Amino acid sequence: MTITCVIIDDEQLARELLREYIEQVDNITIVGEATKGKDAVEMIDSLKPDLIFLDVQMPGMTGFDVLDDITHDPYVVFTTAYDQYAIKAFEKNAVDYLLKPIDLERFQLAVKRALERMKAEQYNVGELLRNMKTENKTSYDSHIFVQKSEKLINLPVEEIMFLEASGDYTILTTKGDQFVSSSGIGKLEEILNPDVFIRVHRSTIININFLKEIEKHFNGGMIVKMQNGKSFPVSRTYAKLIRKKVV
Repeated sequence: MTITCVIIDDEQLARELLREYIEQVDNITIVGEATKGKDAVEMIDSLKPDLIFLDVQMPGMTGFDVLDDITHDPYVVFTTAYDQYAIKAFEKNAVDYLLKPIDLERFQLAVKRALERMKAEQYNVGELLRNMKTENKTSYDSHIFVQKSEKLINLPVEEIMFLEASGDYTILTTKGDQFVSSSGIGKLEEILNPDVFIRVHRSTIININFLKEIEKHFNGGMIVKMQNGKSFPVSRTYAKLIRKKVV
């Protein structure tokens, strides 16, 4: 399987180094390069690469702004000289976070992680299996136990506003609190009622009872806005689930 990728960085030397490293990997092909955030958004949504190497600080838009604006849903490896953005990067479900100057061994580890995650997730197969499992399911869990400090909290599922993947963990947000689950977001999706909890992104599931509005972008993309002010991009992979609710 050939993996397509895009390099996004305003520094020429950084792009050249990444290009040199990528060319040493047999199953990855560079399909584009961008130096500005706006150009990156257009390129990603047009070329739909499997993987992007994304700088954080760029003219006009940050790497995080790029991720908020795109509708395509690539795997992301951040490349930056600043370590203070690491937590935010992994909140965006990044595969890895590489600090410049990037050495070859660390780059190879990031690529390995990306390939392993691609293989493990396999969206279409996973979605088919989930549909098969829930096709005849008529009841779903009404409560789950989540850990808070040294306690297990009995959490009514209906109080969950949205779920966000964070590496191998999942962050569950209610009106007044947040909980971290050691279960992956795909596993939690299986126990949630799909009529209420809709996956809008590889890393996000929302409870439509807390959905305030949907904003459409000129390029065909959508943003869901929750009642607490939080917004999430809707990837094309899951946009059809939202459109089914439109009357």
